[in-house]
Amino acid sequence: MQKRTTEKPKSSSGSTASFRGHLAWNDFEVVLAIASSGSLSGASRTLGVSHATVFRRLGDIEQRLGVALFERSRSGYRPTLAGEELADTAKIMDEAALAAERKVAGRDLAPSGEIWATTTDSLMMGLLAPLFTEFQHTYPGIVVDVAISNQLFNLTRREADVAVRPSNRPPEHLIGRPLTKIGQAVYGHRSFGLSPGSSIDALARHPWIGTGPRLQDSELDHWMDHHQLKSACGFRVDTLVGILSAIRAGMGLAVLPCYLADNDPEIVQLTDPIPELEYGLWFLMHPDLRGVVRIHALMDFLTEAIRAQEHRLAGRPVC
Repeated sequence: MQKRTTEKPKSSSGSTASFRGHLAWNDFEVVLAIASSGSLSGASRTLGVSHATVFRRLGDIEQRLGVALFERSRSGYRPTLAGEELADTAKIMDEAALAAERKVAGRDLAPSGEIWATTTDSLMMGLLAPLFTEFQHTYPGIVVDVAISNQLFNLTRREADVAVRPSNRPPEHLIGRPLTKIGQAVYGHRSFGLSPGSSIDALARHPWIGTGPRLQDSELDHWMDHHQLKSACGFRVDTLVGILSAIRAGMGLAVLPCYLADNDPEIVQLTDPIPELEYGLWFLMHPDLRGVVRIHALMDFLTEAIRAQEHRLAGRPVC
């Protein structure tokens, strides 16, 4: 095996070449991906290329620089001092590129282009689908690309431009607008023969549907604990749409947002909206996108349309 030289490459003038002259943007990307994941396989998934490609590109970078960037071991790839310096520089470059992209995206002058939006499956099903349709008719030059997920996408890293999300504590690094309050109540299938206005103690004698761990609703979890309902749960489901389907199938009683369940003729609202389970609905975006015309067009449209339905969304008393 040829011994690797530790001497830095020389420029055509004979002086020591700078890193800048020998590294391209994607070289920094490779180093950062390996340093972040600690392995070539992890870096290949991040970069969307093969393991062999990452190995070859790393070898080429190290050969051009004349220095080892990672220590190889059975546990993975650990950056050397030089590797750490390049990875740190790559992080700075990555953040600068993202910031520049957000600022450039904010300079459009007309409501046109694409908006990457994310929301939950229940909000899309019970509230937003007809509103997005109406918005597209109003602004035909704007394409809304909606990602459905019950996890909050990272708006800072532009996984989405905006989010329409339920939250009582939205992330502080984002800006946005509170849209309305969402009420929740206990629902069950008509076949249970239960009367609206039943007490929680009376309802606790029936089977319940609990929330799976990925739903991440700490307030509901605490409420279920307080009323000793978890022991009555024969099923757990990790999405609200899934819980709605379980109620329709007669699996048990459950708490649902009123907007999602009230229009189903087979499901009965058994309690008033529960005050401690009320939560806010927010339109969120990164601060650098506050000047984007198409973003503000969507925010203003949804604000007006959703606030016009605030009484329905807050839920109604059962008596």
